[in-house]
Order: sequence, then structure tokens, then C-alpha cells
Amino acid sequence: MGKGQREKKDRKQPHIALFISALRKGGSERVLVNLAEYLKDNGVEVTVVTQYEGQGEYSLSPGIRRVFSEITEEKKSRSRVVNFFRRFFKLRGIWKAERPDVILSFIGKNNLMALLTSSFLRIPVVISVRGEPKEEYYSGVLRFFAKTYFARAAGVVLQTKEAMQFFPERIRKKAVILKNPLNPSFVRERFEGERERCIHAVGRMDANKNHEMILRAFAALAADFPEVRLVIYGNGECREPLIKLSEQLGLSERISLPGTVSDVADKIYRSSAFVLSSYSEGMPNTLIEAMCMGLPVISTDCPCGGPAELIEDGVNGYLIPPGDGKALEERLRILLSDREKAEKMGRNASKLLEEYRPEHVDRTWMDYLLSFLPPAK
Repeated sequence: MGKGQREKKDRKQPHIALFISALRKGGSERVLVNLAEYLKDNGVEVTVVTQYEGQGEYSLSPGIRRVFSEITEEKKSRSRVVNFFRRFFKLRGIWKAERPDVILSFIGKNNLMALLTSSFLRIPVVISVRGEPKEEYYSGVLRFFAKTYFARAAGVVLQTKEAMQFFPERIRKKAVILKNPLNPSFVRERFEGERERCIHAVGRMDANKNHEMILRAFAALAADFPEVRLVIYGNGECREPLIKLSEQLGLSERISLPGTVSDVADKIYRSSAFVLSSYSEGMPNTLIEAMCMGLPVISTDCPCGGPAELIEDGVNGYLIPPGDGKALEERLRILLSDREKAEKMGRNASKLLEEYRPEHVDRTWMDYLLSFLPPAK
């Protein structure tokens, strides 16, 4: 019997497989890794299945096994169809060898592949849609499969009430909304004192995150607040263009784009304002983290409704229309000039921490996944 090949009846521990493309630095990947660690620490055998290994990934504890589903270079064909079937059968072979009690899949096409490759293996599959469903299933074909084939899943985890409306009734009946567990490094007392005169943002630097809007809004108020800086953490294809834009705006000495850092919580802890500028999001982890630490926040009111479920506009943060740079500038002016208002808003935001404490949220995920195990005989 090969490695990983063992009968369920001989295993006392429940075994959960988590499936995602890679463990690169991102919100969904961080949720999966944090969940994997929690499950392992609470007596669950965990196997993380990824298609490939990327650069700058989150690390896993030694007690968590990792398996790769990508086909090797020598087995790749010039035919995309042939490669698809080879990937299909390799992933199916992993499920047969590992025999998990439950499969939890994250994001887009992975959800479809998990369902397809596990057919007739009698392994419950729970799929998790992490972003705006219309973006995650961007083509007519993908949307058709999402709205029909997802009915074969044992469970469906969604991020927001708005995301729920994307799916037909038969899928909504088996869907739940589970919170994202907060990264433990963000669980801390709110900073009370003189804050750094700095605006922060965190996230992958791509077109959807629209960090350009933050730079332009900052440029519009920079002369009125000469002591304030802007720092955006993250990497991506837009980072170099954003660096050039900061130079063009004449603000390269006040705008910093240092890339990805490991100690984000420490970096933003004393921030005067935190901005999320995306066109679309699921339930944005960076916004949750900033609010739980008590930062004054501004977010776009983007689909699929995550920020609107977190923020009561003007009470524990500001909501602005996606792409509205003028609104962002106006709200930043308020937070930078009215420190009493900013402090009150940040204190209200910090109340979110009790809802997102990782020990509570992770336990909810674990209980949900274990509910799909057959009753003990």
C-alpha cells in the first residue's frame, strides 16, 4: 500500500483535504493556511492539495502533508485537451490515494475540478466561493456549471448575502455564510496614542485593487498635509507602473510601495487611515484586519457586498462608490483633519474583533466540515 493509501476504517482521526491552486500570499490562501493549522492543532489529519508551488508562499507546519496535482513537464502535451485529462486523472488519483473524509475546495475552477474528479468516490465535497461570483465565474460556460453542477456539492460556503443571490434556490439551500478567521497577529489591543501620519493600503497590486485611485487622491491633498505619507504593501503586475506614477506626481519621497512584508500588523498598527479601493471583493481580509485593530477605514462599496456588511457608513468607517477618487479624497481629508472623529470611528471599528476572533471562527469552520462525516459506528 503506497504512501497516503489507507482505509478509512483504520483511521481514528478525521481527515480533511484542502484544495487550492497554490499558497501564494493572498487573502484566500491565508484563510486556508490558518484553517489548516487550526484543524491540525485540534486533532484533524490535514492534507493540503495544490496544483503547483509558487514563489513567496505561506508556510505549513510539518504536521500538515502537502500534495501537488500538477502534471510533470515530461507528461505535458501540446494539446490543452490532453493536458486537461491528465490533470483530471492525476487529481482523481490523489483523492483515491488519500481517501479524505471531506474535501474543502477554494476558488473558481478549483471548485469545479474538485467536484468532477471526486465523482462516485463517495467523498463529500464542500466548495468555497471566495470572491464576487460573477467575477470568479466570468464566462457563460463557467456560470452555467456554477449554477447547475454546484448542486452536487455536499456544502457551499459563501462570503456575503449578496453572493448568495447569484445561485439558484437549490444551491442556496445547501449554502452557508462563514466568516473569515482573523490572522492571530491582528488580535491585539487597539493602539491609543499619537498615530503615525500615514495612510496605508494592503493587497495584491492588480487592476481590480485600483491602487492608482489612492495615489491620485493622495496627490490631491498632499500639499495640505505635508507631514502625511502613503504606504501600500503588496506585489503584482501594477507595482512598477504605480512606482512610476508616484514619480510623475512628484511624490516619490512620500509614497512608498515596499512590496510584500511579513509583519503587516506591526506596520499598520498606528496608521491614521486605511484604504481599500477595489472594484470587487468577496469579504476582504485586509479590511477586516484593519477594522479589528481599530484603524479608521475607508472602503469602496464594491460587489459582492463584503465591505457594506462590515461598515456602517460614517460610524465605524466610510463607504465610497467604486472608482470615485473625489469621494476618497474628501473622506481622507476628514480623517486627517478631524482626529477626534477618526479616533471615534476607529474605536467603533475595533468592536468587530469579537466577531472575528480566530478561535471562534475556525471552530465554526471545523464543526461545519466535520458535520459531513458519517456517524461513528
